[in-house]
Amino acid sequence: MMADRAHLERLSKELADNGLLIEAGWVGLRLAVLHPNAPKDQLDEMRMAFFAGAQHLFSSIMVIMDSDREPTPADLHKMDLIDQELRKFAREFELRVARSRGSA
Repeated sequence: MMADRAHLERLSKELADNGLLIEAGWVGLRLAVLHPNAPKDQLDEMRMAFFAGAQHLFSSIMVIMDSDREPTPADLHKMDLIDQELRKFAREFELRVARSRGSA
């Protein structure tokens, strides 16, 4: 599991360098939760929702940050709150995905 995580982290960094970090996240989500034969309409709608969430977060960060050149303590606090919110979601997501892949 840790080797898979390390590989995904390296892949994410490489894709980010090529401007495809969000696409990589979408592919990871698709592999984690969608049936391989999911209908095209479902894939298109889910990809749209995934990118809409990413776009919302990024544009919100750009709006809420102070206009100073260097991050301010208030900026760092806002980023910490975003981190906490997303970590909470990640824990819930992992529990949901793990539960659905378990055997009875």
